[in-house]
Amino acid sequence: MARKRLQEESTLNNKKKFLLAGLGVCVVILAAVIVVQSFVIQPPAAIELAKLPAGEYDPAVWGGYYPLEYESYRKNLEMTPSPTGFGGSVNEQKSIKEPEILMNFKGMAFSKDYAEDRGHPYSLEDLISSKRVTPASVGACMTCKTPYVKDVFKEKGWDYANLPLSEVVKGAGHPVSCANCHDPATMKLTVVNPAFIEAMQRKGIDVHKASRKEMRSYVCGQCHSEYYFEPKTNRVVFPWDKGYTPEQMYAYYEEKPAGFEKDWEHPDSQAKMLKAQHPDFETWSGGVHGKSGVSCADCHMPYQRHNGQKYSSHHVTSPMKNIEGSCKTCHTQSTDWLLERVKTEQNNVFELQHTAGLAVSRAHEVIGKASAVATADKAGLDKARELVRKAQWFWDIVAAENGMGFHNPDQVMNTLGRSIDMAHQSVEAANKAAGTHY
Repeated sequence: MARKRLQEESTLNNKKKFLLAGLGVCVVILAAVIVVQSFVIQPPAAIELAKLPAGEYDPAVWGGYYPLEYESYRKNLEMTPSPTGFGGSVNEQKSIKEPEILMNFKGMAFSKDYAEDRGHPYSLEDLISSKRVTPASVGACMTCKTPYVKDVFKEKGWDYANLPLSEVVKGAGHPVSCANCHDPATMKLTVVNPAFIEAMQRKGIDVHKASRKEMRSYVCGQCHSEYYFEPKTNRVVFPWDKGYTPEQMYAYYEEKPAGFEKDWEHPDSQAKMLKAQHPDFETWSGGVHGKSGVSCADCHMPYQRHNGQKYSSHHVTSPMKNIEGSCKTCHTQSTDWLLERVKTEQNNVFELQHTAGLAVSRAHEVIGKASAVATADKAGLDKARELVRKAQWFWDIVAAENGMGFHNPDQVMNTLGRSIDMAHQSVEAANKAAGTHY
């Protein structure tokens, strides 16, 4: 009996030794793989810095040194819908889903052409082919469409903004690409839009001293922001002197900076209107991600790996196309749960946005009819016009933004609610002024 027990113990010990030996071999192999990947097969781009000459704006040349980034940048040529049903890069008119656009922008160019934005490689092409562009269009329109703005501003200052667009655009050989965001000599993030630099200076911020983390949003914010053209000079100005919220920017416009009073006058209501322009940076700044230090690039240009090399994806698109890389570095929920959460928020925002847009359309219509009444009170009509001007601003500052509310859902829902309320007040004021019941 004792001999049998000893034999069994010996067999068990031999098995343990075998398993430990096998485990040791696995550990050695794994360690060898890690060492080889980390120190032997190290990707050249991880250790070499390409120094490109100033003025080299061809992304293909940059791509010769940074092939992974360039390959992902070229994915921006794809024209695909968004996984949530909002946004995307299919070049179709927004008025198909939002017919209120035609009424609300009546009398100005956005009623003729308001297409969904395509990717960065199309920035110049879409500018030149836009029905909003006419022989009277000025050079300022090119400010966010090409890295060439750096050269033209260095040569001409803001004088380029007043030149014919057809003249200025001749020197722009490439669309938004590498040089819009990277210094060619150091590859550090940089800002080339003079309007953004000046706006931040007025806020006491020197972007040239910004941290890399801050720059991962500044390079996006230099173009994805609200702006206007200064009267007479057409200098591009960001209305941030009072803050980033819809109310603060509207208060800035109320002071008629440099004589700027309106983008156009609505032909029905005769209201002096403002047109919002993609205020993504402003909206994000006050949202939970912006306030938590999550940059634009963290979600829209997530880090990826290829054969052990870490790089930032330059396929600037919806984070919902890469939930693992964009969201799950912080969030622990499943990809299905996260996608559904975003869809729910965007559906709710769109429903309220559509309601606000229709309410604003009705206000324009009612003011127009009330104005035709000969005995209508002028002061009452002016009050109605001011209300519809502000109601449309609050609607448009949401509708023109690319996140369909996701960047800051609390602010966006409040903004749309106030838009609806002001539109109703506008209708009431117009009817009171004319003694009508439209």
